[in-house]
Amino acid sequence: MDIRVGPDGVPRCGWVGDDPEYRRYHDEEWGRALHGDRELFEKLSLEGFQAGLSWITILRKRPRFREVFAGFEPTVVAAFDDADVERLMADAGIIRNRAKILATIRNARIVTEMAPGELDALMWSFAPPPRARPQSFADIRATTPESDAMSKELRRRGLRFVGSTTMWALMQSTGMVDDHVAGCWRA
Repeated sequence: MDIRVGPDGVPRCGWVGDDPEYRRYHDEEWGRALHGDRELFEKLSLEGFQAGLSWITILRKRPRFREVFAGFEPTVVAAFDDADVERLMADAGIIRNRAKILATIRNARIVTEMAPGELDALMWSFAPPPRARPQSFADIRATTPESDAMSKELRRRGLRFVGSTTMWALMQSTGMVDDHVAGCWRA
């Protein structure tokens, strides 16, 4: 279903379903321009944790992620050590995947080596030009040349869990691209 009318009578992208948190996320966050090194580092980290899972799982765990990852402040996360990794691995409130935890710490260390504003500028430099909204879910691709290029550049810099599909999801969620399906109330 490309468009779904919620219990409030509002037409939304069909992926939203009936979950109130998903509706809130769709209405207030998804597809809105997100800027800032810390904010984009958080989104990059959470998208990496989402790989292989549903986004609603991440949304439900996001408050705890923010708590245990110090608000995704890159300088703080970059200083995490082996004891922090074990602390995180023991926390049932997050996704306990060692590779993803280590990648988040590694990525934070790389981000802290960048000049202020560099992560924001770098990521937004891959935003595609504006285009018409997709008419249906069938028109939405999992990757694009822009997400391929972003992924390649981030990997070249040493970041992990930044594959092209993950980067396209990040581009959608941060407003770098508008993938709200035609007919969705969000403009």
